Amino acid sequence: MGEKHRVRFEPVGIEIDVDEDKTILRAASEQGLQLMHGCKEGQCAACKSFVLEGDMDEIELDKYSTFALPDMEREEGQTLLCRAHAYDDLVIELLNYDEEIIRSGLPLRKGTVEVLANDPVTHDMRHLVVKQIAGEDIKFFPGQYMDLTVPDTGEVRSFSMANLPNREGVFEFVIKIYPDGVFSQFLENKVAVGDRIEVEAPFGTCTLRENRTSDIVFIGGGAGMAPLLGLLRALSEKDGSERKARLYYGARTRADLCFEDELHALEEKIPGFRYIPALSDHDGDDWDGETGLITEVVRANEPALEGMDAYVCGPPPMVDAAIALLTQRGMDERHIYYDKFTTTGEPEDEG
Repeated sequence: MGEKHRVRFEPVGIEIDVDEDKTILRAASEQGLQLMHGCKEGQCAACKSFVLEGDMDEIELDKYSTFALPDMEREEGQTLLCRAHAYDDLVIELLNYDEEIIRSGLPLRKGTVEVLANDPVTHDMRHLVVKQIAGEDIKFFPGQYMDLTVPDTGEVRSFSMANLPNREGVFEFVIKIYPDGVFSQFLENKVAVGDRIEVEAPFGTCTLRENRTSDIVFIGGGAGMAPLLGLLRALSEKDGSERKARLYYGARTRADLCFEDELHALEEKIPGFRYIPALSDHDGDDWDGETGLITEVVRANEPALEGMDAYVCGPPPMVDAAIALLTQRGMDERHIYYDKFTTTGEPEDEG
């Protein structure tokens, strides 16, 4: 353990002690503070913040991408909380925050899970189901994610839960298989029912805002289906809710669509809910639905979005394009909640 320093977050006025050996984000998460974050690897910029007080020379950053934090922004006093180590007392201005989420966070818990199922749902996505068998009970909010450690490697990968919190300690994931992915190859070629995996959770802030009553637009692609499915399942369980919702989900071909039966069933459970899939590379066979990039489908179907909320989960280019479109159509950016599904690897550049 290193020396501890006091870090205060403004404008919420919350103070915590941060060990030099831990990033500011990690220290906050361990103490139950859910600061905005995404990849935890310095690639997505969701945790970007401004140093109001403190010597920038007393902040050490682990490796990060200069796409997330350009040199000019770092020189101006901005930093990435998921990469930053404090070596002095600091005052941090949160540039992207939700006070309700910050104060209602759940502390991190570690445990061991056992694999219950590992089934393909498309040619390159798996439905992994596990159950916790050891450690403190892990609690989470729909839309959050879990870190899983690949056995015998020490490599950690993050995946969103697709299910609702439950007393049985069961967690579901929808995971995309990449040809050279460490966890992908482990999942595709080695994982069997009964295997055990070390985990830690919860992470992430793309959760359903309970104090909001606005209608919702969900936009997703690829494994972004997992958190969106969790959020929709949560929305369907809310008695008396009149929040209308629609899910725009982009896939390349019809074979890349999944959970369609459940999504159509949710159209009957959630008032005014519509599931709108779109194919970017359809072959014309037995498909009369939407075609093209999912953001263009949203553009064609959503002329005005003032006063609404959005949840966007998927590859970074899709998320960025969706945020730009939603704000153009009148949505308040403060009510756009997102998860960028970055792939794990060496950041593009060392800070």
